[in-house]
Amino acid sequence: MKVPIAYLAVVIIWSTTPLGILWSSDTVPPAMAVMLRMAIAALLGTVVLVFSRIKLPVSANAFKLYSYSTLGVYGGMMCGYFSAPYVTSGFMSLVFGLSPIVSGLLAQKILNEAAFDRSKIIAMTICFIGLFIVCWDKIAVDSDSVIGIGLLLAAMTFFSLSAVMVKSVSISIHPLATTLGTLYCALPLFFLTWFVTDGQVDVEQWSSRSLFAIIYLGVFGSLIGFIAYFFVLQRLPTSTVALVTLITPVFAIILGAVFNQEAISQQLVMGAILITFGLSIYFWGKRFALQLKLL
Repeated sequence: MKVPIAYLAVVIIWSTTPLGILWSSDTVPPAMAVMLRMAIAALLGTVVLVFSRIKLPVSANAFKLYSYSTLGVYGGMMCGYFSAPYVTSGFMSLVFGLSPIVSGLLAQKILNEAAFDRSKIIAMTICFIGLFIVCWDKIAVDSDSVIGIGLLLAAMTFFSLSAVMVKSVSISIHPLATTLGTLYCALPLFFLTWFVTDGQVDVEQWSSRSLFAIIYLGVFGSLIGFIAYFFVLQRLPTSTVALVTLITPVFAIILGAVFNQEAISQQLVMGAILITFGLSIYFWGKRFALQLKLL
């Protein structure tokens, strides 16, 4: 696989995933939709694992890694899917775009990483102002959206916490093996959640669009996208990979407006600009300031 192709795949998949989540849970209950998505990814991943002869570690350290990853996959996905009826795909992408900053804050407490410097504090402030503008706009339009906002913030926090906890595990495992180990641990939790919250299989109510979205997310969002992401992460500078976080919300907002008739308000645009600008400062603010001093 060539790096540009893999990078483009990550951008496309991450941009379309929020819309896929909304469509998949449109006629299929959220717990069932995410469970089917993960089951498809686990099934296909297992086939690839067997034919590729990749080993799936079962050591105590490996299970610790799987458990920490499950925190993000199960906790993040479950909250994200339950938020789908209350939020737009563009808003969902914007909130998850803030995960690098939340991960940085959590890493200070959990991994004893250095506190944010001035540029990162400014970046965080700008991002949270942008998020406040977007959230306030949604609550003003629909009071029920506060439920979706809370669930979405919880989902993003779970993903961020999981990413930090995974960093604390010192082990070398193939990305596909990590993915499958996590899916094997998370699938029983998804099944239990579906059984408790719904437990019904009303196939007659499922639309072809929802089924297509589930299959798309299972194959691309949960398997190919993950492999492509780790592929580019190993071959490109972290700053280049971080551009995905800035690009995907813009595409997600456009896709939501074009294919899902989601309204683009002035507040959404303003908030998106502030969040994107804040993330730019977060990733490159210090380097840019140093370059200015050298001029």
